[in-house]
Amino acid sequence: MKTDEKMTGVAVQALKELFDISSNDRVLILTDIHCKRIAEAFRNACKEFGSHVESFEINEQNRPLKELPEMLLKMLTGSSIVLNIFKAYSEEIPFRIKWIFKVEEIKKIKMGHMPGITEDMMLRSVNVDYNKMGAVSDSLLRSLQKADKIHITTEEGTDLILGVKDRPFTGEIGVEQSEMINLPCGEVYCAPLETEAEGVVVFNASIGDIGLLKIPLKIYLEKGRITKFDSEDKNLINKINKLQNVDEDSMVIGELGIGVNPGAIITGNMLEDEKTLGTAHLAFGNNADFPGGGRNKSKIHRDYLFYRPTIEVTYTDNSKKLIARRGEFNF
Repeated sequence: MKTDEKMTGVAVQALKELFDISSNDRVLILTDIHCKRIAEAFRNACKEFGSHVESFEINEQNRPLKELPEMLLKMLTGSSIVLNIFKAYSEEIPFRIKWIFKVEEIKKIKMGHMPGITEDMMLRSVNVDYNKMGAVSDSLLRSLQKADKIHITTEEGTDLILGVKDRPFTGEIGVEQSEMINLPCGEVYCAPLETEAEGVVVFNASIGDIGLLKIPLKIYLEKGRITKFDSEDKNLINKINKLQNVDEDSMVIGELGIGVNPGAIITGNMLEDEKTLGTAHLAFGNNADFPGGGRNKSKIHRDYLFYRPTIEVTYTDNSKKLIARRGEFNF
């Protein structure tokens, strides 16, 4: 079977299992020249369900986009599913956040967000058994109910405590109206309390917009805010400082995520990396659109990934449970 046909089949499965698509849906695909074949696979998949589908292709000469194109906004009217399928430019993060908020304002749209998706991802980590992945996600979510504190350690030196009281975790396996899901999907995540992150994290896998890490990066946190970057790679520190420290909230904790996708591998592309089993990640910056709360309104949201976390939960009744040991779930 040709790659295009395989990708169409994967798109059909994803639209059915995650979006519950039907002939009543109107689908808007936002894409570019780099992801044209993937967008066409989703377009063909939509047609198999009898859905109406339109596409808006970003003009490469206008990139990086800063504002929402007027024609795109007009096409959004009446849409019930929006699929963002385009190359990820770090300079477009503010645009992407504006677009996400605009779509979510409508309250009736299911959104699939795929900045940086590749054909390999389509065939590897979008092409998974969603029922099995959902079962793992559900078990993890049950273990995180009524969590108060999350203590994360690694053999490499991570020792971090996050406050998460009244900040529920969400499983990214399926999407309802007014919600967004990444593709590939497959993480359990929350918006931690913005003033309750204390300790140090050793990131040794990858960083959004930078890629794979050859030398680890340490980040020190006090009261939810980054106080120091440390690494033997001084060029990395300089680059991170420029990328991360852009506004008042960009250095504040925004997310804790735990990967549950069995097809995902770490390649340096955070869209897939953060879904990988045996990893966890933190993000700093915007979380204002997270289910269950989030008060960080930064212009950016950048993810940092590390391997083999040991995770202990302290619950609101003061009981404790070890839910992962060196990356292996314990439930």
